[in-house]
Amino acid sequence: MPRYFIEVSYNGTAFHGSQIQGDTPTVQYELNKALSILLRRPVDTWGASRTDEGVHASCNFYHADMEEALTPRHIYSLNAILPASMSVNQIYIPQKQDANARFDATMRQYRYRIYHRKNPFLFERAYHFPYQYDPEILKQTAAILMEYTDFESFSKRNAQTKTYNCTLSRSEWEQHGSELHYVVWGNRFLRGMVRALVGTQLRVARGKHDLCAFRAIIESRDCNRVDFSVPGFGLYLEKVVYPEGLLLPVS
Repeated sequence: MPRYFIEVSYNGTAFHGSQIQGDTPTVQYELNKALSILLRRPVDTWGASRTDEGVHASCNFYHADMEEALTPRHIYSLNAILPASMSVNQIYIPQKQDANARFDATMRQYRYRIYHRKNPFLFERAYHFPYQYDPEILKQTAAILMEYTDFESFSKRNAQTKTYNCTLSRSEWEQHGSELHYVVWGNRFLRGMVRALVGTQLRVARGKHDLCAFRAIIESRDCNRVDFSVPGFGLYLEKVVYPEGLLLPVS
């Protein structure tokens, strides 16, 4: 059977995370249900990146094997079935039969959005952080993270992962008008990792730790020393990158 990659976007506040959890409303559950309704048979998918409850995505991928040939018409039909908080952006045909949405991805980009002054139009779209912090310290902590590959400290327990090694190709803070964004690129991310990176850096920038202590936290491999408390709704999965030429849009 031919394999397809389905690119989706979603508002994470409408879901209990992305991964299937029985009949709990998750991104994968809604996609499986829509595909099953459209094709009139049970359909299972496999995701590229797991996102926690509340986390948004402008780009995430799922793959599935189909008996039917999918066309651009199926994009329209799926979007008519899916809830308003989720959409199919594109359907692709991988150029190798065993392509895997998770394992063939070479890079992922996340963005965490923060705003200082209360703004009702950013409610559950970014994190309201009304505290004073040192932006120069944030630049330094982001740069320090690029020096490391072992991020066990920033992984939640029971992550069921064989290795805690991740390669970051970008880690920096950006000012976007009244918002402060943390942007990070990596070949992979651990469970809760980006939120832990953000929360712990903010603690350093507020003077709760110094830069030496920040390095000690990274090197401790102890998740009890980091801050996972920043909310999921400030986080966006923005890109999942595959090798050039692997995916071709359906026609």
